Amino acid sequence: METKTFDEVAAVRALAALAQAQRLRTFRALVVAGPDGLTPGAIAELLDVAPSALSFHLKELAHSGLVSSEPRGRNLIYRANFEQMTALLGYLTEHCCQGESCGVNC
Repeated sequence: METKTFDEVAAVRALAALAQAQRLRTFRALVVAGPDGLTPGAIAELLDVAPSALSFHLKELAHSGLVSSEPRGRNLIYRANFEQMTALLGYLTEHCCQGESCGVNC
């Protein structure tokens, strides 16, 4: 799979979305859930958060591209966008240690 190229604007948007504790917890829960994803109800129960507050956080994560949603029957299934996550990590480590050995596996 080809990794999406990131630019500074996309990186700032993604990092801003993750720079809030509840959104970070939500994103991590979706990463753990893998490709099956989770419904908002399952996320709210898992993280013990009000569904109304969660919808705001899911909207911010979706706007950043880190999360996608898909209708399934009467529910929405949210999934972590692993391609976008990988692209962000690649952007952050693109020129790690200026090519010198630093002990980080990029």
